Amino acid sequence: MSLEFGGPLKHWNCNEGAMEGEVFMLNAGWYERLGLGEVYRKVHAGVRLDLNDGEKLLSCPDVVAVGALAHQVRTRLHGGTTYYVVNQHINYSNICINGCLFCAFGRVKGDSKAFQLSVEDVLNKMKEREHDPITEIHIVGGCHPDLPFSYYETILREIKALRPSILIKAFTAVEIAHLAKQAGATPGEVLLRLKSAGLDMLPGGGAEVFSPRVRSQLCPKKLSGEEWLTVTRQAHELGIRSNATMLYGHIETPRERLEHLDALRQLQDDTQGFVCFIPLPFQPANTRLEHIHPTTGVEDLRNMAVCRLMLDNIPHIKAYWVMLTVKLAQVALHFGADDLDGTVVEEKIGHMAGAESEQALTRVELERLIRDAGFNPMERNSFFQKLAT
Repeated sequence: MSLEFGGPLKHWNCNEGAMEGEVFMLNAGWYERLGLGEVYRKVHAGVRLDLNDGEKLLSCPDVVAVGALAHQVRTRLHGGTTYYVVNQHINYSNICINGCLFCAFGRVKGDSKAFQLSVEDVLNKMKEREHDPITEIHIVGGCHPDLPFSYYETILREIKALRPSILIKAFTAVEIAHLAKQAGATPGEVLLRLKSAGLDMLPGGGAEVFSPRVRSQLCPKKLSGEEWLTVTRQAHELGIRSNATMLYGHIETPRERLEHLDALRQLQDDTQGFVCFIPLPFQPANTRLEHIHPTTGVEDLRNMAVCRLMLDNIPHIKAYWVMLTVKLAQVALHFGADDLDGTVVEEKIGHMAGAESEQALTRVELERLIRDAGFNPMERNSFFQKLAT
C-alpha cells in the first residue's frame, strides 16, 4: 500500500520494513515551497546545519515537515529502536544558594519546604527499591551552603557498596563547580575524587541556556554558560561522560537556543563525551516567572525536531516524559527523539514546578508506551549499552 499526498512525505510504502532504515521519501518540492529547500538538501546529504538553517526550522509553520526531517535522521541513526532505562532518581537536598528565578525546587536553609537527606536516608530510598532491577541511580540537588565534601563521597561509596553493579549518574557541572569552591579545590580535583568514590557519569542539568543575557537576568549567582562548558570538558577529558540539557520557553530568543546547541556540538566535536541531549520545556508554576505562558505541544515538538537536526554529533535525544507528559513524549519519538528515559520512581524537580506527569512508570508501562508509538523498546544502561531482558 502506498500513500500519496501533498505534504512532506512524497511516498511511503507501508510494506517495506517499517522504520528499519530510511522508509520514506521526503517531498523535496514541499520543502522548497516552505523555504527549506537548502535545509532539506543538507539533511539528505548529512551536511551540518548552520544557525540560519536552525532559525528557518524554528520559524517554519509546518511542524510536521520539520518533524519529518528529524524523523528521517532519527531513523537513519537508530532505526525503529526506542531506548529506556530502569532507573531511580534521588534528590539529596533542595537547599540552594543560587536562587534562580525559574526554579521551583530550590529553597533557602530554614524554609519550611527545605529538605536535606542524610546518607542513611539516601540508602534507605535505595533499599526501598532493592528488589527492582535498577541499573542507574540519578542523584542531583541544590548547591548546599555547608554540606562537607565527605558527604558526597560517602554517598557514592555507600551506594556502590550496597549495589556494586549499579551506575551512578550524579552531580551536575553546576554542583561540581560549587563543591570545588566549598572544598578549596579545582573542578578537576573534585571530579577525580568523586570518580574514585564511584561516580560513573554526570547528568546534563544546570546548562539552562548559555546566553550571558539570559543568565544575568534569571540566574546571576549560577555558574556561567562558559564555566559549565569548561567543567564538562574537564569531565570528558577525565573519562567521565555526561548528558546535556537546554531549558527553553522562558525569556530566551530562538537564536539563543541555537547558539546553545551550537556550543554543545562544538564541545562534542572536541571530546565526544556527550551521550544524550535532553530538551526541557520550562514549567513556570510555583516560580517567580509564573507570568510566562507554558510552552505548547507544537512548540515542544518543533524544538525536539530542531535539536535532533542541529546536534548531528550527539547520538541520542531524550523525550523526558516527566516534563513533556507521557502522551507528548510518545509523539516526540516521531519528531527526532529515540529515548524515553526511564522508571524514575520519585521525581521532585519537575513536579515542584507543576509537572502533571506520573511520578513513576514501570518497565511494562514504558515498553507498552514505546510499542504503541510504533517502535521497538530496548532496555539500556546509562551509556546506551543494550541490556538483556
